[in-house]
Amino acid sequence: MAVLVTGGAGYIGSHTVHELVDAGERVVVLDNLSTGFASSLPRPMLPIVGDVGDQALVATLIAEHEIDAVIHFAGSTIVPDSIRDPLGYYRNNTANSRALIETAIKHGVKHFIFSSTAAVYGNPPHVPVSEDDPTVPLSPYGWSKLMTEVMLRDAGAAHGLRHAILRYFNVAGADPKLRTGLSTAGATHLIKVAVEAALGRRARIDVFGDDYPTPDGTCIRDFIHVSDLARAHLAALRHLRGGGDSATLNCGYGRGYSVREVIGAVRRAVGHDFGVRFAGRREGDIVVSVAAAGRIRALLDWKPELDDLDSIVRHALAWERRLMAQHEPASREAIPA
Repeated sequence: MAVLVTGGAGYIGSHTVHELVDAGERVVVLDNLSTGFASSLPRPMLPIVGDVGDQALVATLIAEHEIDAVIHFAGSTIVPDSIRDPLGYYRNNTANSRALIETAIKHGVKHFIFSSTAAVYGNPPHVPVSEDDPTVPLSPYGWSKLMTEVMLRDAGAAHGLRHAILRYFNVAGADPKLRTGLSTAGATHLIKVAVEAALGRRARIDVFGDDYPTPDGTCIRDFIHVSDLARAHLAALRHLRGGGDSATLNCGYGRGYSVREVIGAVRRAVGHDFGVRFAGRREGDIVVSVAAAGRIRALLDWKPELDDLDSIVRHALAWERRLMAQHEPASREAIPA
């Protein structure tokens, strides 16, 4: 048995690959390297370069490596970009996912774990938001993920593909061992941007909106450490292989922090101030996003180990300092398909 990880050279994907390899799993990574880095993977692993929508390639990988499970990360993730290019997001996130699901079913894959998002909820009517609450995305990104959720559920019911849909809240931090982290230039993740500003890699951090109906006027997010999230994928895989039912699960801690609070945590970590500029609200932004996180803990053998904003910031800061010390771009070597 082996696990096919799509987008496995990316931020969350590479952390999950490390977690799988540490647990003794045999892993095959498929990534087009548009945002991922081969150097993020465990040595001497290299990704197969290709697209998840390439059904012939995926079928070959399933057969050659005896794939019994797919963990699907590959996709586009930037909300403002999805508003500018909705059709690109529906192609990359939805159409390619449809092709991947079809290929997996045709070639006997038994388990499928999908990387979804809290963006499917939009602005929920109450907080924390549970898996059973209405899904009303505010952006093409959220809709592209929700469409894939629907396809996966329908295909699972029709063809017996057991699956786990993991709805991520705000993922942040880096591997505590500094084997991988968020390396993408121009990343838009709040903690990544704040850490870059604090270290002088950006002139400042722009805060989009300070007049929201929250205690300090800025948006509130539930931040989950990327290593805890990686462990959730391993737990979901074990759940499905053990005969567990398909499930949709929030991945968060159930506690939110505002943008101002995050900036304060970064200031504490670096010990000095840095540039912050307040700008107008940004289209597609959700005001408050906090998970009802009880179901994942009850269903899976998973318990957070790094549920602490200061720890998340500290690990993100350590990774950024490592990137600065390297003084060179991450490797993009890979196996040609």
